[in-house]
Order: sequence, then C-alpha cells, then structure tokens
Amino acid sequence: MQYVIQEGERDDRSIATEIARALGRRIVTGAIAPGEWLRQDHVAEEFRASHVPVREAFRRLEAQGLVQSEPRRGVRVAPLDPATVREATEMRAALEVLALREALPLITPDDLAEAARAIAATEASCEPAVWEEANRRFHRALTAPCRMPRLLATIDDLHRVSARYFYATWKGLEWGPRSEGEHRAILETVRAGDGEAAVNLLIAHIVEAGRALVRTL
Repeated sequence: MQYVIQEGERDDRSIATEIARALGRRIVTGAIAPGEWLRQDHVAEEFRASHVPVREAFRRLEAQGLVQSEPRRGVRVAPLDPATVREATEMRAALEVLALREALPLITPDDLAEAARAIAATEASCEPAVWEEANRRFHRALTAPCRMPRLLATIDDLHRVSARYFYATWKGLEWGPRSEGEHRAILETVRAGDGEAAVNLLIAHIVEAGRALVRTL
C-alpha cells in the first residue's frame, strides 16, 4: 500500500518526520525484520519524496537505534541485541525517575485518572499493540506533568526501543499481570503522596521489565 502525504506537508522536514514515524512503527512492531535493508529509492517512491527527506529520516532512525548505516552498503534495520535492552533500561530508570520527581508536585486528579484508565486498558486486552500503547500512556500520565519537554522526548525514544523488544518477545513473556500490579502500586503511592515510595517502585518496575525482556530474547 502506498503511503500518501497530504498536501501542505511537502517541505523536507515534515516529510522526513512522516517517513521516520512510519518506518519506525514498522520496525518496532516487526513488520520490517531485523537485518532487512531499507532501500532509499524504494522508500522515496513509496512516500513520493525526494532522497533528501529520506536520508534525514534514516538519520533520525539511526539516532533512535532502530537502523544502522553501513558505508557503501546502505541502511538496514538494527539487530535485536540484549545490550540495547540493558542500556535503554538503565537510561529509563534514571530519566523516568527524574521526570517523576519533578512531576509529583504538579500531578492533578486528571493525570491520576488517566493513569488508572491506562491500567484498566492493559488489564482488558491481550493484544500486544493495545497493551504496549496503554503501558506507555500510564508512564506518560505520571511523568508528563514535569513540564520538561526535552527529557520527555528522550524518554519517549527509549520507550520506542523497549517496545521493539516487547513486540519481538511478547508471546514468551509472562509479564502482563505482574506489570499491571506494579502499575497499581505505583499509582497508589502517588495518590497517597508518598513520592519516595513511588520512585523506588518505579525503578524496580523498569529494571525488572528490562530483565524480563532480556531473559525472553
């Protein structure tokens, strides 16, 4: 199916954003397999774009760790590597804790309600796409109030890295019920105003999730 970019979105920067988003989603969900080559001509034809935004999209995907550039050969999807999971896990544990600490004084009842809805969505579905999206919504609900956009953008990138490994391993994971229970415990400590307990629970939750992904690879 050909991807059509709407009129008014034809500048190189916005086209690169659309291409990177679409290809990134395919890589994360496994629709484009690890090791598969991304042909610049094919991508440009699909998106009806010049090579300039395609190259920029490739650079963005490489910065996110989703593709690798090989001199004189091109760009291919990065392999699934346990070391990447470990790195993303360590970074998330540090950065999400920073975001949560800054967010705690600013979290509203609406933020808490959104976190609760996200937990309910994970509990109600066994579909990996639904579960993964709701999982990100839960974490975002409790960290977004920090009002630190660069920090949140970095955390979003790390969630995309983790999501790729989740899609690759979800059939072998027995993580859902435990994760949902940990989400509820984190939410309750935030509601109770026990910030230190919430931070400690969040660290343990992220670290153990990363370990589960590594074990299942």
